[in-house]
Amino acid sequence: MAVDVCQQFLDVLRVERRLSLNTLKAYQRDLAQLTIYCDEQGFNTWAELNGHHVRRFIAERHRKGLGSRSLQRELSACRSFFGHLVKIKELPSNPANGIRAPKAPTTLPTVLDVDQINALLEVEPTDSLEVRDLAMWELLYSSGLRVSELANVSLMDVDLSGRTVYVLSGKGGKSRLLPLGGKAVSAIKAWLSVRMELVKADEMALFVGKTGSRLSTRSIQLRLERWRKRQGLQGRLYPHMLRHSFASHMLESSQDLRAVQELLGHSNISTTQVYTHLDFQHLASVYDQAHPRAKQKKKE
Repeated sequence: MAVDVCQQFLDVLRVERRLSLNTLKAYQRDLAQLTIYCDEQGFNTWAELNGHHVRRFIAERHRKGLGSRSLQRELSACRSFFGHLVKIKELPSNPANGIRAPKAPTTLPTVLDVDQINALLEVEPTDSLEVRDLAMWELLYSSGLRVSELANVSLMDVDLSGRTVYVLSGKGGKSRLLPLGGKAVSAIKAWLSVRMELVKADEMALFVGKTGSRLSTRSIQLRLERWRKRQGLQGRLYPHMLRHSFASHMLESSQDLRAVQELLGHSNISTTQVYTHLDFQHLASVYDQAHPRAKQKKKE
């Protein structure tokens, strides 16, 4: 199969839809799998593909152990690509229309409660790197950033006097201005006071590593795991858990779903609504423990 039309499609996503690098890489991987399948079937042109073939492709990926969410993502990538082929008249119609991937089970995000957050953040740093780490964790929890957004924050994106952080080109290419909490402001000020010990000349990243360059998302993940072990906290801990905790705590206190949606940068409010289920779980737990007639008495 010709790959030049795939690259043309990726260029459209990058230039016109301004998708992030990570999203573009995901599209590229998904289209590579589709191309491999078509080559194995002996297709010479995209016009030979029909709905039956797309179903077989998804079924084959499922047999190879691909999970429901990944299958949904691959099918969505295929559908968008075929839509592009229809637009440039390489296909008469979209063969992926009406095809659904297996439904993914609903899983609720894992969050920390307020006491756990305090235990994580009420720590006295022992060196410059820990001062930086604490500033990162405070910023993640204060503003609900994704780890990729945290890694991309530059000095000019933070206004400490105005207590805001500007997220440039978040997921889906969207930018947003977010408030900064007082604890985060203090932690970032402490980090800026020692940042010059590490940073390379002309490096504009807010958070840098030992080499003086911008931290990668993987480095941030590893530092948080190190922080967890130092604090003696049980279970897994990853940056997105702080974002989940931010969303859950904000929604629990404010009951303003639309505001939390804007803060998180979600395109669809249905994505944000998962946190209402978390809130209900908490309320149900309190009810079960507190209401005098919540528990059924055992029969003698």
